[in-house]
Amino acid sequence: MAFKEIKAEELTWNPFTQIGKGWFLVTAGDEKASNTMTVSWGGLGVWWGKDAATIYIRQNRCTKEFIDAKETFTISALPESYKKELGYMGSHSGHDGDKWEACGLHPYPVDGTCGVAEADVILVCRKMLQTKLDDKTFLDPSMEKRWYDGKEAGNFHTMYIGAIEKVLVKE
Repeated sequence: MAFKEIKAEELTWNPFTQIGKGWFLVTAGDEKASNTMTVSWGGLGVWWGKDAATIYIRQNRCTKEFIDAKETFTISALPESYKKELGYMGSHSGHDGDKWEACGLHPYPVDGTCGVAEADVILVCRKMLQTKLDDKTFLDPSMEKRWYDGKEAGNFHTMYIGAIEKVLVKE
């Protein structure tokens, strides 16, 4: 599973399609311990003059503990054939078991963190900003009701913006 490095502007996929329909796995940790989870919210662009990725992680997710403990994390785009595994990674917690083993996916050590070995693309990101969303941050109250009601009440996401330091594509 070899990867080669390219520039961010050489990526050829549409970020709206990849994030919203193809999804990503966000991974943090290192070779000894890591966790990954599916994200279908986020963004790619330029922030503070750097190629950047924005992700959102709920307070109760195991992956959040790993992201908070390190300066770097990865975002991995997997082929469509891994949709079932992506679904599992998004609906199960690392607090309850080894999701890597359950899905047959493998961490890929890179620059002190981990991506996903089965990915087509891995973005290595360094945190530049993190901020917790709360009920005061919503300008459209219908979004809070839609995403933070019922069992998710008060379980607001933390927004992370990371500088994309490296882009790896499968060879």
